[in-house]
Amino acid sequence: MRVLVVGATGYVASRLIPIILEAGHDVVAGARTLEKLDTFYWSDHVQRVRLDVLDESSVKNALSTDISAVVYLVHGMDGKDFRAFDYTAAKNMVTALAGTDIQRVIYLSGIIPDVARARLSKHLVSRLEVEEKLSEADQAVITLRAAMLIGSGSTSFDLMGELTRRLPVTVVPYWMNHSVEPISVEDVSIAIEGALTADVGTSHYDVGGGQQIKYPDLLELYAKIAGIDRDQLHLPFLPEPLVSKIAARITDVDTATAESLIESLQEDMVARDQRWKTELVSRPGFNATPVEEAITRSLTAPDASVPPSDRDPLGPLPGDN
Repeated sequence: MRVLVVGATGYVASRLIPIILEAGHDVVAGARTLEKLDTFYWSDHVQRVRLDVLDESSVKNALSTDISAVVYLVHGMDGKDFRAFDYTAAKNMVTALAGTDIQRVIYLSGIIPDVARARLSKHLVSRLEVEEKLSEADQAVITLRAAMLIGSGSTSFDLMGELTRRLPVTVVPYWMNHSVEPISVEDVSIAIEGALTADVGTSHYDVGGGQQIKYPDLLELYAKIAGIDRDQLHLPFLPEPLVSKIAARITDVDTATAESLIESLQEDMVARDQRWKTELVSRPGFNATPVEEAITRSLTAPDASVPPSDRDPLGPLPGDN
């Protein structure tokens, strides 16, 4: 199968593409700046195509290279108009898909809590809007909804780590006492690769690692594994916008991204079921990586003598921002 990965210079793509290649598929890496692909160890094993999701003709050109499936990894969290960006990009993709022989589209989204749409964060509303727009395509559109991705280089994971390391006391507002169901970036990649050939039509799957944990407990677990001694200070009144701004100021995450991630912590971010493990993944004996193991592997420094292709995908790799 010939697979176009849209957003090939992003974090998830950096771990996903080797898994797709290992499964025997050909990969076309779509990116706005092709030179950025040079930093990845697998760059010589993929075809490259310049792709600007806001340019409809660029998208059409990328889809005209005998593609069988598209993996859509576009997320515009780092700008004030990210919802407009995301929607326009999805609209251009749907338009370009019309009349092609492409069989399916795989979209990585976020867990959508079981609450009224008006209560969803702007970040999650945008994800849902993209899912709905993509599902208008004639092709089968399979959406994988994930909460926090665990892995060195994952924005949400790194934000958690920086907040833990840079604050002398971990401040926990009352509204952050919700459950989250993390999943390793490796397991998400396995699910996406499985979705390329799974016998399913347009649908969505919650992809969670199987362990639900309160966010304050997750912060505590991270600190324990990282060997950081931190007390937690639980505050009843601390507005989310203030927390987002503080998070952006003391970490390397830009304000818009921090706001998007922090805002999503006001609801339980857990999977409704585990269907993805049986309906998408065909690997015998597959089990999702436990949270503690995933964090431990993510925090383990790589052996510089080991080539990147043989290193743990949860740990640091060349090309990580």
